[in-house]
Amino acid sequence: MYTEIILAFLISAILTLLFSWIIKKSGSSLYTSVRGGTPRAVGIAPFIAILLFLPLNYSYLVALIGIFAFLDDLIGRKKTKRLPFEIGQLSRGMGMLAVAVIGFFYVGPASILIALMIQPLNIADMQPGAACSTVIIMCILALILAVPAGLSIYIPLVVLAACIGYAPLDYKGKIMMGEIGNHSFAVALGIAYAVLGGFYGSVSSMGYPLGSFLGVLALFIITLFVIAFIRRKNLNIFLEEKLGIKNPYFGDYVMDVLTGGGLGDLIRKIILGKRELIIKRHVFKILGFRRLFYNPHAYR
Repeated sequence: MYTEIILAFLISAILTLLFSWIIKKSGSSLYTSVRGGTPRAVGIAPFIAILLFLPLNYSYLVALIGIFAFLDDLIGRKKTKRLPFEIGQLSRGMGMLAVAVIGFFYVGPASILIALMIQPLNIADMQPGAACSTVIIMCILALILAVPAGLSIYIPLVVLAACIGYAPLDYKGKIMMGEIGNHSFAVALGIAYAVLGGFYGSVSSMGYPLGSFLGVLALFIITLFVIAFIRRKNLNIFLEEKLGIKNPYFGDYVMDVLTGGGLGDLIRKIILGKRELIIKRHVFKILGFRRLFYNPHAYR
């Protein structure tokens, strides 16, 4: 087992250097002007490492989301007159749907939550090192929960090794993992959560399907809080200056992680149209309802 873990680390580290150099020299759309020029979608390196060493039945799910996510990276923020959303968002949505449907045959209804893991990791990746820190913290937590139960620690170790191999340049802000990176880590983390929850469910009266679902749900919520805490300073500035949400609460940070970004705004547009909901009750403000119901499409 440990040979595979070491190889996952080495492959991720070597490919990170290789792909960052290739993208930088190619001058393609994957080389952005952010921070003076930054290779994007370098997350293809840990994606390959995870794909190579994850158990075969689970690697299918990572491969699925990786393909759709890389299309999102390549297409970028392009729109057509006939669609109310970006083509990249469509690709991401199709990938999430594929994971939820196909994953059902492997982990039951927990596959829905695994697909939803993509949103918070995508938000985390907007800040250098935030997605990596989240993956590292949650893999360590998964290991802590797995060891006392006598469970295999192989899956969280593979994900952790791939992340550590990729992380150094991301922390320095010299590369971006892109959709292929954060989407792949999201699904891989979700799989580790499902295995944990399934075990605890099978040894209790809940059974595997319910235990797996509740296990992923609990760790999903913890992931939201971890990302909100890591990004709290940037989120505070964003919510106050960009959205006009004054003196935001931690609940607003969590709701931004859960529902922020273009996909969340699209859902708000579909549900709310151009209506704007004003949140007045203090308890709802604490819970983050101002961010949850913030509708950029409303008339001002």
